[in-house]
Amino acid sequence: MVKVEVTIILKETIKPSTPTLNHLKPYKLTLLDQVTPATYVPAVLFFPMTDLNLDVSQIIAQLKNSLSDTLNIYYPLSGSIKDNLFIHDFNMGVPFLEAHVNCSMSEFLKHQETELLSLFVPYRAFCKESDITISQIVVQLNVFVCGGIAIGLSYSHKIGDAATMSAFLHSWAAIFIGSPEKVRSPNFSEGSTMFPPRDSLPQKYIATMDNLWFKEGDYVTRRFVFHDKAITTLRAEAKSELVPNPTRIEALTCFIWKHCMAASKAKSPGSKKTFIMVQAVNLRARMKPQLSDASIGNIFWWASAGADLAMEERELNELVDLVHESIAGFDTDCAESLQADEGFSTFSNYFDYLQDVFFAEVKPDVCAFTSWLRFFNEIDFGWGKPFWIGILGKVGPKFRNLIIFGETPRGIGIEAWLTIDEKEMGILENDPEFLAFASLNPSISIST
Repeated sequence: MVKVEVTIILKETIKPSTPTLNHLKPYKLTLLDQVTPATYVPAVLFFPMTDLNLDVSQIIAQLKNSLSDTLNIYYPLSGSIKDNLFIHDFNMGVPFLEAHVNCSMSEFLKHQETELLSLFVPYRAFCKESDITISQIVVQLNVFVCGGIAIGLSYSHKIGDAATMSAFLHSWAAIFIGSPEKVRSPNFSEGSTMFPPRDSLPQKYIATMDNLWFKEGDYVTRRFVFHDKAITTLRAEAKSELVPNPTRIEALTCFIWKHCMAASKAKSPGSKKTFIMVQAVNLRARMKPQLSDASIGNIFWWASAGADLAMEERELNELVDLVHESIAGFDTDCAESLQADEGFSTFSNYFDYLQDVFFAEVKPDVCAFTSWLRFFNEIDFGWGKPFWIGILGKVGPKFRNLIIFGETPRGIGIEAWLTIDEKEMGILENDPEFLAFASLNPSISIST
């Protein structure tokens, strides 16, 4: 295979097609947005474009026009953050890059290396950005020599989570194909009503969340695929009296957590530190009343569970019990206690707890999990749904252990994108018990 080269051939700014958006009130951030770092999250949607009659230049023009129209609806994505409180200047626009890829999509996917995905997005993933006034979203349109298209996105986690980006992309696709009835109308007020921003947010809370997200280290990312048969076996092994029917994500989360702990222990024998698992929990359906799927913002929080590396190794079903109880803690009553002004007290207690944890004499390992299943696989610009969604390339030098679950091509099984310490990854890649269930970065074939 030739060395993959992605060449930027055009840069421009796409602004809302309605130039008078600045009369709108500033968009309020939520408290959860305020404490979320300004860092770019990547995603690359691969469309093979099997219809040879499609005109790529016409598609590019239509993508720009439809993006401009979509920004009329999702106008905060076109603005600038002010004082970590609100977004204004909605005519700032969205940077849009066109790029040429020097190989075919099938060739790239067959031989793809995870870190090469960084070439397909505008910004390096999960770097700590010091300037929170950065663009909220940046688009890079990558065209392969075969005519296939990969839409690369870098979106700022400061403005929203995966559900926010899913709603935006589905709406962009709906406008592109001329189906306004499929637009997911955003709700810009529910988030800040439930989780109102604080004018005087203590700086120590932002610093504490930075400690949760970022730690200096040598991190690498690998893509592992769990096929349906392996997942079924793991779910059976994960059963317990408390959790007789564990979900696919519960079983995979705990299997990966178990083996990451083993790798950490092998790297640092005799370690007495705690290994904390945090799982992103979407709060929209857990609120009272429930929020819409298109409620904009970081409407999620972290469920956590811990295990002591100095103790005897936990069995898979024991870890599933811990995770299940942690997530069940976000029932309606708990979610209700997070709301409005009185909810700030709940968050303050959590921040104080984290501060004690991170400033303890023996600092913990943290491993974060999040699921992107069903967020992006149904997006259709009229050329069919994305064949594959590339998630992570090379991350920044400061980060944390992160596992993102995503769709496999054709929806068979689940992909787990692991970003962990390089030495621990080397141990994991040679762990026969782990590899009995997980395939390391198998090639992807477009042909059926």
